[in-house]
Amino acid sequence: MELDSNETQPTVVVSSTPGRISLRPMTLSDVDDYMVWATDAKVARFCSWEPCTSREEGIKYITDSVLTHPWLRAICLEDDRPIGYILIMPVDNIRKEIGYVLARKYWGKGFATEAVRLVTAEIFKEMPEIERLEALVDVENVGSQRVLEKVGFTREGVMRKFIIMKGSVRDMVMFSFLPSDPLK
Repeated sequence: MELDSNETQPTVVVSSTPGRISLRPMTLSDVDDYMVWATDAKVARFCSWEPCTSREEGIKYITDSVLTHPWLRAICLEDDRPIGYILIMPVDNIRKEIGYVLARKYWGKGFATEAVRLVTAEIFKEMPEIERLEALVDVENVGSQRVLEKVGFTREGVMRKFIIMKGSVRDMVMFSFLPSDPLK
């Protein structure tokens, strides 16, 4: 993997089989596309962040949180424009958590499922120390639960009163995928 001098993440691009989406590191030049989903309250509903209120705030978020993130990729259509992002976050030495966000215009079209499938297929090769990939999903976020189930994640159960999200104590559904699990 090569590192571009302007980026902190490898410049590896992964594409889905039908070629509908590709994954690549996000850059500051993606700010206008980022603002499409980051300003949408319905998109932010189940995210830890509040909707973005200005382009400057978007630039600051990309600079401070996206470009410095150890594993975050833009979900891009064929024209290389981001419609969301997907990330892997450390939990501990053998567990990682997957998270993703997609512009509302693209919900229900299979793009999130393709992105999760792409990352799940590759992440155990890229990080062989991982024994378990996890996802925590709000009990009310049925669409995201369905994405994980379609990829082959196991729904392990509801973690009651698990997290405070935007001032509200929330129940979360725990999903997992092991290296030995079959992708769907």
